[in-house]
Amino acid sequence: MIRKRIIIGCCLIMLFALVLSGCGKKKSGESLTVFNYGEYMDPDVCAQFEKETGIEIKYEEALTPEEMYTKYKSGAIDYDLLCTSDYMLKKLMEEGELQKININGFENKDNIGKKYWEFAASFDEKNEYAVPYFWGTLGILYDTTKVKEPVDSWKVLFDGSYKGQIIMQNSLRDSFMLALKYLGYSLNTTEEKEIREAYDLLLAQKPDVQAYLVDEARDEVVAGNATMAVVYSGEAYLGHEYNPDLTYVIPKEGSEVWLDAFAVTKQCKNVEAAEKFLDFLCRKEIAKKNFEYIYYSTPNEAVINSLSEEDRNNEALVPSDESIKNCEVCTQTDKNAIDLMNKLWKELKAN
Repeated sequence: MIRKRIIIGCCLIMLFALVLSGCGKKKSGESLTVFNYGEYMDPDVCAQFEKETGIEIKYEEALTPEEMYTKYKSGAIDYDLLCTSDYMLKKLMEEGELQKININGFENKDNIGKKYWEFAASFDEKNEYAVPYFWGTLGILYDTTKVKEPVDSWKVLFDGSYKGQIIMQNSLRDSFMLALKYLGYSLNTTEEKEIREAYDLLLAQKPDVQAYLVDEARDEVVAGNATMAVVYSGEAYLGHEYNPDLTYVIPKEGSEVWLDAFAVTKQCKNVEAAEKFLDFLCRKEIAKKNFEYIYYSTPNEAVINSLSEEDRNNEALVPSDESIKNCEVCTQTDKNAIDLMNKLWKELKAN
């Protein structure tokens, strides 16, 4: 999954920020290597941390959780901190790749709302390994000038009403997830019968699908080339900004609540510095800087409370408790289930 906002001139901003960082506090000789998704942090955040602490930040990026995992496991670079997705964090925990964090010692811990710690507890039971960073949902972005009836169910993707006008996510996890939820199953199911039933539904739907896309899904609806698309909530927010006729819904059957969080790797030698950086990210003004750079849902309630009433009521930006009551966090790491979905996804795309 690629959860990012493209910013023109990012490299120039980063260069400028690094120059500025040299004008502040003298380097302590300490450093941290941070691994994150592409363009998933305001470049000035690292520069400000360096200026305040003298701890140098070496910043590395990956496009997807799988790419991040592969690079991390290769051992070519000793990463101290990484930010990745719920199911990948669970996998790394199960493999003993993460260190416990003294989260209770964070000065800014309480800025992260209780429900986001509960999201994290779905894969980090005692909230010892992961610090929530951004979160959101998967739902349907649609053009209200072409869809007259209110959309409240995944059914609209499968009943043939919008044949050839639907964009699906080019992701086996996301596609199987929504099919499973529509059928009334858990998105984390390990039951072969349920996974195959979801495959049959997706296969029957395929003639109605215009394309399977990732980042471009939103753009096709914005441009009027498609009527609806399965997108992440952050993409839906930006889509509405570009085209006010677009709206976003989390279907009533439920969906995925995704959570990206930071963790300290087993390779990290300076855990105190790593915890200092994580606490820094939880600070209100720093979290707001990142929020305004990315515009995905933030778990930082101090930032949420500072937003306008319009933004707080925007389901794409701050999903309500009611809209996510049937949602689940993806924690699927069962090898047999994942191998089966991989096999069936290849068959689906080949047909």
